[in-house]
Order: sequence, then structure tokens, then C-alpha cells
Amino acid sequence: MSVNVQYVGFTAKAMVREFSFLVRESSIDSHEITFTILNEVFTSHRLSLQNGPDLCSLKLHRELADSSNGPLKTHYSISEAELDAYRDSHTSGAARALFPRKASEDS
Repeated sequence: MSVNVQYVGFTAKAMVREFSFLVRESSIDSHEITFTILNEVFTSHRLSLQNGPDLCSLKLHRELADSSNGPLKTHYSISEAELDAYRDSHTSGAARALFPRKASEDS
């Protein structure tokens, strides 16, 4: 079965930026899935606005691959662990030095 994923756009809200995707599993079956990332992630420069859709798309494709276990949810939030994993896999050592990870509140 072929699945078509289309990025629809984003909505800036008070606390989060919401990214929307349309998932079509057939010509008649489609549904919208949204992802949220806290605005603080962008304002603290831990992720650029341009990378938000890519991070969400990667999570969506992981969820689609795992969807044999059950239906997709309609909303997901990007976790700190997912953000860190994305940054580790998409930035060079020099960029990581410029934009260090947020210090843990437990430290």
C-alpha cells in the first residue's frame, strides 16, 4: 500500500508551533496529523524554524512505519529526546558548540 505525506503548513500559537501534515493512504482515505514543538525551542535557537517541518516529518514517517501495531494518533508532541536526537544527527561539531543543549534542570 502506498502512503502519500504532504506538509500542509504551520500555525503559530501562544506556547507552541503546530505543524500539519495530510496523510493519504488511498485516493479516498486521508487524514490530518499535527505535531507541536514548544516555541521556546525556537526562541532559544535549539532548532531553526526551517527545521521544524523536517523534524516532524521524520517522526511522522517513524510512526507510519510502526502503524502496523495500531492506528496513527491525530496529534503528536516533539519530546526533548527527539529534539536532541535530531540535533545530534543534523549538526556539525562546530554548530553544536554555537548552539549548546539546554542545561538540564536537574543539574
